Amino acid sequence: MAKTQTLEKGETESHVGRRDFIVVATYAMAGIGAAAVAWPLIDQMNPAADTLALASIDVDISKIEVGQAITVKWRGKPVFIRHRTEDEITSAQSVDMGDLKDPQTDDERVTNPQFLVMVGVCTHLGCVPLGQKTGDIKGEYNGWFCPCHGSHYDSSGRIRKGPAPLNLEVPPYQFASNAVIKIG
Repeated sequence: MAKTQTLEKGETESHVGRRDFIVVATYAMAGIGAAAVAWPLIDQMNPAADTLALASIDVDISKIEVGQAITVKWRGKPVFIRHRTEDEITSAQSVDMGDLKDPQTDDERVTNPQFLVMVGVCTHLGCVPLGQKTGDIKGEYNGWFCPCHGSHYDSSGRIRKGPAPLNLEVPPYQFASNAVIKIG
């Protein structure tokens, strides 16, 4: 059975076909127009060229003495690199996992036990913890201390006391050589 269409008074088959075409064309143009307006708004959320240039950095660690720490900037965040002492390494490796809020072994956090690399942003409210400079308060666990709300981190950057819910983040990194770390 063929579908029949009722025509209004004075309408022909060609008028109905033309009206359908105009409706479809109008919707298509509206869709194209919406996409043309939305694309710049979406595209502006992509990272800028200067940010992409900082996607990875190489850090020379050959001049960092044992017990010394440096701070570098990666993706707009401070990254702590510490050349740990034997005492710090032993202390970090001997922690009972049951004592940790966010259990992670020291081996999971470091590639080379002598060098700890982590993002220096407190996981509670985004402050920068103390403990990088000589003379800074290092907290009860000889690591880092966030004075804003009292978060204490150990020598592996793991949260031990205070309101911070997670350990300090370890960024993606690798040793490009014995003297250079590539972060990112």
